[in-house]
Amino acid sequence: LNCVDCLIHAVSGAVLSRVRADVSGSHRAAASVNVRMDSISDLKNLAVEANPVLGFWDPMNLIEYDQFQQGEAATVGFLRQAEIKHGRVAMAAFVGYCVQANGVYFPWKLTGDLSFSEVAAAGSPPDQWDALPSASKLQILGFVGLLEIISESTYILDLSGEKHYMRGGKPGYFPKINTWCPHPVPFEFWDPFGFTTKLTPEKKAKSLVAEVNNGRLAMLGIMGFMAESKVPGSVPALGGLIKPYAGEVMAPFSQTNIDLPFVKEMLAAGSF
Repeated sequence: LNCVDCLIHAVSGAVLSRVRADVSGSHRAAASVNVRMDSISDLKNLAVEANPVLGFWDPMNLIEYDQFQQGEAATVGFLRQAEIKHGRVAMAAFVGYCVQANGVYFPWKLTGDLSFSEVAAAGSPPDQWDALPSASKLQILGFVGLLEIISESTYILDLSGEKHYMRGGKPGYFPKINTWCPHPVPFEFWDPFGFTTKLTPEKKAKSLVAEVNNGRLAMLGIMGFMAESKVPGSVPALGGLIKPYAGEVMAPFSQTNIDLPFVKEMLAAGSF
């Protein structure tokens, strides 16, 4: 879902930029926020701490590419948020791929007519995604979009006493749900059991470095799985371990979803 996640991220960001301009300051929480803006030097220090051997590595010079014309701090915040978020997605994807590839599934039905065992029988994890009915895919994509809107909304972030990551907020921060949701929920989406609240600032900083490193490794891992499934032998260490996949790994929809508008035409035109 990385490509879909990036698309939703871009679209929701553009929409929410307009929403942010319209939100009145009277609706924001009165809690004081420790606004801090990271710099290139901060990013370089983090890079050395995360990997002293490699250090700061930016071959495309993204750090000096002011994509949004909002300055250095906003660029650093955007890049850090992107890496942390996609690292988290990759960690979930890597574990999910391993679980699904080994035939582990829920022992009940996915829908009234389709069981998880039937989805698992479709083949490799990408084949299993292709086998999902349209309603299931739309729910997943809709949930991803909802998370994007929540994490990008300045109004919702303010209610949690935090700023947007391009405005001095903490990269990787996910706002609380109960501060704005009309229906109370028993657990927050991020850290539902409050484990991080008991950590010292030093321990949190160390855990963040570990998360960044694990996320980077997971991104390499899941892309290795995808490469080996599409081009057998491209990752020698995975030879014979990954089932080949004949579909398109970047396509969110397949023949199973021709009931959706325009999907049939897109498949015929080779868009997916």
